[in-house]
Amino acid sequence: MIAHFKDCKESFRENMRGGDGSVKLTELLAPEELNGHGRMFSMITLEKGCSIGYHVHEGETETFYVVEGDALYNDNGVEIEATAGDVLHVKNGEGHAIANRGETPLLLVAMIIYA
Repeated sequence: MIAHFKDCKESFRENMRGGDGSVKLTELLAPEELNGHGRMFSMITLEKGCSIGYHVHEGETETFYVVEGDALYNDNGVEIEATAGDVLHVKNGEGHAIANRGETPLLLVAMIIYA
C-alpha cells in the first residue's frame, strides 16, 4: 500500500482544544488502518500564531515528530522549545499543548495510540 500525500484527506479545526487559530490535519492513515491500536496518524500544520490548547490524554498516548518549524510545547505545565527533529511524547493520563511561535508553518507528524 502507498498513500500519496496529495491524495490524503484534509480537514481543519478552529480553536482546537481551546487553542488559537486554525489547525490543518492531513490524515496519513485512517483510524481503521491502525488495526484498533490507535485513532490518529496525521500531519498537523500550525500556521504562525496558531496552537492546540492544553488537554489530557486518557486511555491513549500521543507522539509528535517536529518536521519543520519552531514550537513552544507545554509538557504537563512545563513549557519547552522544540524544533525540527525533536520528538514530543505525552503518556496516558498526562497533558500537553503546542503552539507555533516561529515565523514559518510548524509541521508535525502526530500519532495517537491506545494505552
